[in-house]
Amino acid sequence: MTDPYASAGVDTEAGDRAVELMKTAVARTHGPGVLGGVGGFAGLFDLSAVGAYAKPLLATSTDGVGTKIALAQAIDKHDTIGQDLVGMVVDDIVVVGAKPLFMTDYIACGRVVPERIADIVRGIAQACEATGTALVGGETAEHPGVMEPDDYDVAGAAVGVVEADAVLGAERVQTGDVVVAMASSGLHSNGFSLVRHILAERGIALTDRVDELGGVAAEALLEPTRLYTLPLLGMLEAGLGIRSISHVTGGGIAANLARVLPQHLAVEIDRSAWRVPEVFGALAQLGGFPLTDAEGTWNLGLGMLVVVDAADAERVVAASELAGIPAWTVGAVQPSPVEVTGWVRGAKGVDGGAVRLAGSFR
Repeated sequence: MTDPYASAGVDTEAGDRAVELMKTAVARTHGPGVLGGVGGFAGLFDLSAVGAYAKPLLATSTDGVGTKIALAQAIDKHDTIGQDLVGMVVDDIVVVGAKPLFMTDYIACGRVVPERIADIVRGIAQACEATGTALVGGETAEHPGVMEPDDYDVAGAAVGVVEADAVLGAERVQTGDVVVAMASSGLHSNGFSLVRHILAERGIALTDRVDELGGVAAEALLEPTRLYTLPLLGMLEAGLGIRSISHVTGGGIAANLARVLPQHLAVEIDRSAWRVPEVFGALAQLGGFPLTDAEGTWNLGLGMLVVVDAADAERVVAASELAGIPAWTVGAVQPSPVEVTGWVRGAKGVDGGAVRLAGSFR
């Protein structure tokens, strides 16, 4: 008997095979709060499993990984994109001081290739496991005729919980606080449209070897997004005086930090406080522009910015380095100048504090 849906380009059996390949990895993320297994219409999570809260607030975030997917597709390597997704979504949860509880994912593709879908979801599950987040559900949608057979895109959403009086934010920041930067693992998942533009302008394919990058372009640039959730939660549980946290994603360093500062305060970031990873310098050189021109696009080696009481700054640096993440003090909070020309002030609808980068990179 002919399946008319299959003749239209949708292979439901391939989808079932993909689920079989991924379900063991997904199940490893399930703790006592998860009800049911893989394959339900909706994921269920028992909130009583999170323990007692006086006034619990739910935090939620959603994101994708942008055009970094083009690199994975170019070399048929799909096992790291999942970590990028978790990093972009779950690490936005911890920024407000929340502990992530669960996540769902969505994959749209032109054709279901079970092994490829399973690689993506296994990467998501492994990163969820590494951040203490349950992967409670997801969807894979086949879009023949709308997407090319080997095209796909991924997105996800997560939910966390935080005590109402423990929410981090700009209102906690005070003059004299210190900004500690936690190192990125590379570009993370932002600014890849600029990366691809640079390579295209130089006539470089993603599959070409690029000496400046130390290997095949796509392979060198697929370094997965670093995960900060557990180290940051550990700092919060230790009672360190963290006021606010900025996840350095789209918009670069200054704009993201400005979002977590109050309007009357400012931070001047010292460019000489850290060494910019070579990948950024190599890309800027290929693009023919100075690193300072990329400050509003790439993280330039800073993945998280932690605004902390000066008395606890050294302990934040030590805790980060103990977790294997280099960290540096990069600036201090001061009253906002009257004249803010040359400063970045707020971003993404948030009228926050003022931030600028000063000095020279080393």
